[in-house]
Formats: sequence, C-alpha cells, structure tokens
Amino acid sequence: MHKLGLIGGLSWTSTARYYEIINKAVHRAKGGQHSAPLLIESLDFATVAGCATEEDWDIAAVQLIDAARRLEGAGAEALLICANSMYRVYDRVQGAVDIPILHIAEVVGRKMQAEGVEKAALIGTRNVMTEKFYRQRLVAHGVSLLPADMELAERIDRIVYDELTVGKVSRDSERYMKSELTDIAKQDVQAVVLACTELELIVDVKANVLPIYDCTGIHANAGVEFILG
Repeated sequence: MHKLGLIGGLSWTSTARYYEIINKAVHRAKGGQHSAPLLIESLDFATVAGCATEEDWDIAAVQLIDAARRLEGAGAEALLICANSMYRVYDRVQGAVDIPILHIAEVVGRKMQAEGVEKAALIGTRNVMTEKFYRQRLVAHGVSLLPADMELAERIDRIVYDELTVGKVSRDSERYMKSELTDIAKQDVQAVVLACTELELIVDVKANVLPIYDCTGIHANAGVEFILG
C-alpha cells in the first residue's frame, strides 16, 4: 500500500472522520488486521481559522506549506488537506512539494460529471460558497451552481466555527440544515454539494430529498484509492 499524508486539525473533528473513513475502507478492501498507512500533521486550528484578509491567508499558506513539506520528508507519497476552505491556497502548497495533493473539489467534480449532474447547490462556509477558487473547479466539470445564499453562508459559518469545530452537535442546527436542504430541493437543481468537512456531523447525507455529494467522504475515499492503487 502507498503511504498517504493528511494535513489535519482543520478542524480535529473532521480529521477524525477522515481517519475513520480511510481506515474502515482499507480494512474492507484488505481484510484481516489491515489498516491504512497514514502520516498526520495536525495543525492548531486557532492559528488559521476564520481567515478574512490576504495577510491571514498568507499565514495559513505558510503553515500548510510547512506541514506538507514535513509530511513529504517523512515519506508521504500523496497528501490530502482535510478542509474545503484551505484549498484557497492549494496552488501555493502544491507548488512547494513534489508529491501530489488530491484537490477536494476536483475529486468531487469528477464524480458529479461521471454521474451526469449538471445543476447543483454548493453548501459550505462563506469563502467556499462565494469565492471562485472552489466554484470554478466544479464548473470546469460541467456543473452549473446556484448563486450563493449569503444568509445561509453566514449561518453555516456560525454553526461550523462556534459548534462543529469544537465537537458540539446541536439539534437546532440539525433542524436548520434539514429545513434549508428541503427548500433547496424545490429549486432547479439535481444535487447538493456538501462542501464543508464538518457539516456531515449534522446532515444525514443518505436521507434527503436530493442526492448529497459529501465532500468529506468523497475526498477520503479518493485517498483510499491512492493507498490501494
């Protein structure tokens, strides 16, 4: 098996899900006592959370580059950055190492294209929903996206940073997301892209009116394919 590196701590709750998904999938594929050969660099999320200015993103990029180089030096053959929002600095991090970093929006976009999805709603934190770095990757795979709902983006930011990243799961937030997804299903879309690695904690991705493309699971399983490949 190939050794995979995870840049995690972005937040620890979603990193735990990556670890669980990857190891369960490797065990299913290999059987016995097999588990995934992983290297994990778990960052202090407080130092990169809530980036708002270009200076903030410069600081985040430096931290991610340092983490990627340490993982490469330790023997990782490919990397996952375990947070949708941090792909804003993907090009800078990828340019600093010689091993591939599997882009979360690319693997999601390829899956949607293969399954014939042409219209979708993108749900995530504010920078993911509103900025080009993520949306353009999906559009390049033939997926037309609804305009960003700013009220929803602001509420998701509060849910993610005040609750989910610190391990708090609220019934109010679960109900809110279920209501929003029900409303989205009434629009002219074929699917929802759940582009926040923590939202899976409060959204049942298998029990909604529309198909939900859970970026956490799709990305983690791309990592599994690399490990087993």
